[in-house]
Amino acid sequence: MKKLLYTFLIFTVIILWSSCRKDFVTVPSSGQLQFSKDTVYLDTVFTNIGSSTYNLKVYNRTDDDIRIPSIQLGEGENSNYRLNVDGIAGKVFEDIEILANDSMFVFVETTLDINDFASGDQFLYTDAIEFDTGSNQQKVELVTLVQDAVFLYPQQFDDGTIETLLLNVDEEGNETRIEGFFLEDDELTWTNEKPYVVYGYAAVGQNKVLNIEAGARVHFHADSGLIVGNMGSLQVNGSLSTTEDLENEVIFEGDRLEPGFANVPGQWGTIWLTDGSTNNNINYATIKNASVGILTQNSDGTSNPTLTLNNSKIYNSSTVGLLARTGHVEANNSVIGNAGQASLYLNLGGEYTFRHCTFANYWSNSFRVLPTVLIDNFLDVGDGTIFTADLEQANFSNCIIDGNNAVELLLEKTENDSGVLLEYNFTNCLIKFNDFNNRFTNDDLYNFNNDTIFDDVTLLLNSNTMEYKNTDANEFNIGATSAAIGLGETPNMPPVIQNDILGNPRTNPSDLGAYNNAPLDDD
Repeated sequence: MKKLLYTFLIFTVIILWSSCRKDFVTVPSSGQLQFSKDTVYLDTVFTNIGSSTYNLKVYNRTDDDIRIPSIQLGEGENSNYRLNVDGIAGKVFEDIEILANDSMFVFVETTLDINDFASGDQFLYTDAIEFDTGSNQQKVELVTLVQDAVFLYPQQFDDGTIETLLLNVDEEGNETRIEGFFLEDDELTWTNEKPYVVYGYAAVGQNKVLNIEAGARVHFHADSGLIVGNMGSLQVNGSLSTTEDLENEVIFEGDRLEPGFANVPGQWGTIWLTDGSTNNNINYATIKNASVGILTQNSDGTSNPTLTLNNSKIYNSSTVGLLARTGHVEANNSVIGNAGQASLYLNLGGEYTFRHCTFANYWSNSFRVLPTVLIDNFLDVGDGTIFTADLEQANFSNCIIDGNNAVELLLEKTENDSGVLLEYNFTNCLIKFNDFNNRFTNDDLYNFNNDTIFDDVTLLLNSNTMEYKNTDANEFNIGATSAAIGLGETPNMPPVIQNDILGNPRTNPSDLGAYNNAPLDDD
């Protein structure tokens, strides 16, 4: 009996509920839809590379459930745009309903081939989403700039496998490979005529030189980068720019051109100067949004630096900006900015000279454990094996070492072999070092009173006195009241640092870091 009564009550409720609903009755759209935007800009995309997915919100602000007779692209099935309306993919849709005072999403994306359009390196492609027809029709415009590029990528073989580069063979004969390819002779000069888009790792072979001309733009796909092999060389020949467009600078970044990706770290791999590469010179370059900006290994066996870095910037690296492992590096007037771990890591010894460089790490994407600058003479591979190598010199002069941690310089030496060198020197430098818990008080590596190692070094306790332009944007220009003003001294100033990174003449005493001080804009 109770079961029968329960069933009857449920049946009654269903009847009453359904008799009161009016959602199933819709009226045709009358041209009163509202939209979150009147034009959807899909930003710039490279030819044959799919865009991000963009969204448009469509509102029914009336008190009636409405039916839109048709939603379609202006060019119909021939359009190069793709839509997803209310969860359904296509280009033409019919009888789409929106409840009273409700909304729905329309998602838009595209893939374009510039060869389908007029000649030129850029082409503006447009279409529109048309809601309804006739007098009730409403439109939302779609706009995309498609840009031509030089595409470099590994070969795909008939069996579906991808060309690879051999990195290493272990004692048991196991190979370590990475997707990539060697650049051909006619691919060893990169100009500023078109951007370059690299898939996989582009490798510079033995006795080959990759020359990159001023103003070139290099874009790496995910997990891609540049490798300079044994006896190979990289020459980045940027020059001073006179506008904010950095028209003469060489820029290395990811291949996503949408504004939302402009400052996303870790979009591509690294510029890898392998053991045996030689005479690598990088001038006026920006290296941004990599996993590791530059990885350089070992010296080339000569007295000259394996890498010379002048007037360049490395920032937004997801791990390390410049990682040098038993390297030989000289850097002048350069900025190594925000990184997920360390801006500069001099690992397993080597030989280094830094003049008028700014090392500043204000990483805010996650918790950062390592300091801005980390220097050691050993490598712990994790299985109980520790490799050691002499740090023959690490000389810093007129440099800034700063960041949003209390201590931004860490010096470590191996405890296994007291004969392994750890030689370093800081002259006329400003170092963020607020040892508030006295962790380093009795550590001889940090004897700041020893002027043979720390000569005219200023310890920075509070970064607020630095007056940077914008640390979040990696703009480490210093203002007219910065603590770094007038602390530098270069009696015999080499030509490479007679001007700052912006081409402004230096005085003596000079300001520390890569920039002369100047009044900062309000923005």
